[in-house]
Amino acid sequence: MRVLFCSEFYYPSVGGVQEVMRQVAERLVELGHDVTVATSKLANRATLQLNGVSIKEFDVKGNFVSGMLGEVLDYQTYLITSEFDVIMIKAAQQWTFDATWEIIDRIKTPKVFIPCGFSALYNPEYEAYFKLMPAILKQFDHLIFYASKYRDIEFAKKNGITNYSILPNGASEKEFNCLKDLRFRERNKISENSFLYLTVGSFTGTKGHWEVVKAFESLDLQPNEHATLILNGNIPYTSTHDIWRNLKLVFNSNGLFIGIKHLVYILFKKLGVTFKKKSPEEIAKTINLKQSNKKVIISDFPRNELIQAFMNADLFVFASNIEYSPLVLFESAAAGTPFLTVDVGNSLEILEWTGGGFVCESYKNHRNFTNVEIQHLATSMRNLMNDKSALDQKGRQGKIKWQEKFTWDVITKKYEAILMSVCNRK
Repeated sequence: MRVLFCSEFYYPSVGGVQEVMRQVAERLVELGHDVTVATSKLANRATLQLNGVSIKEFDVKGNFVSGMLGEVLDYQTYLITSEFDVIMIKAAQQWTFDATWEIIDRIKTPKVFIPCGFSALYNPEYEAYFKLMPAILKQFDHLIFYASKYRDIEFAKKNGITNYSILPNGASEKEFNCLKDLRFRERNKISENSFLYLTVGSFTGTKGHWEVVKAFESLDLQPNEHATLILNGNIPYTSTHDIWRNLKLVFNSNGLFIGIKHLVYILFKKLGVTFKKKSPEEIAKTINLKQSNKKVIISDFPRNELIQAFMNADLFVFASNIEYSPLVLFESAAAGTPFLTVDVGNSLEILEWTGGGFVCESYKNHRNFTNVEIQHLATSMRNLMNDKSALDQKGRQGKIKWQEKFTWDVITKKYEAILMSVCNRK
């Protein structure tokens, strides 16, 4: 089977979409298929062949709403003329999907689409976009959703879409079937008797770093207790076009996205403008200076060290504002580390599937972003710190369920079956 994946970003870019596409693409190659990924051109990409996967770069930026710049016509021509058995596109609101709209009836290759959450469904800037969406979805041969109850699948059902499957995300058995490195704490200057909290996500302003570090700051520890928090994440790639697009959205839409606000915060901070709300970095610095029984580590660990962070943590804490199907919860389960999560994306469904964690009370704002009261999060973190038996039980249960159902090896075979079925129907 000759398969084309279309994804706005791909390795070495870091993120949930990139990770899923890479894991599935490489395993399909191992199963004997020919896989190519059409994606954005990156200056730091060293090769166009990675673990058997071919990479086809296009210098394109933007989406339907903000406008698309660059080699859009080249990409469209590629889709129309290339001889693949099936095309799978991941995520709406980005150019590899949006650029197909005006040529979709000319793409004769069977097409599969993963909507990936429709994060802008409640954004007024995208009102016209989603009015056009049902007609586009009906021209795909099959849709894949990661959650049985979420805004994208509900949107599809409401508009009469029936040709879909539900596939969960997962975590890599190649990465997490390893031994816990007992030198991790020594390397990172973490005391052996310190309770270790971990949160992971790109520093976009929407991944819960601020909420977690604020809750950690307010933890009421006894004099003989010690706790450490690792805030891990990368600074996401942002082009000049992305900055201008996001600034336009801020000024035109009254600051709809927390992530956009964070972008503006960074830009003004570089100009020397101060804000009343402290950044996660500033809060961490205050904790490290003034609270001797607490320590905050801000990191962007290499992948191998991040795996060990998962495996050495006592509790993974997740307070993200906007998600679809967060990989980090599957990775926490794979590490045998219990997780504490707010109700974001399909996190409660992942909790039900894996049995690997706990939920903290949270609420949705008028834009359907998840928010959590800092004191509620701190209380949950504190209570679990004192309940080692519950942590151990959830950690073991999560790892067992992951091994049974949520490795990429298991999940890729389900992708393979869907893609082959679509090809056979055609």
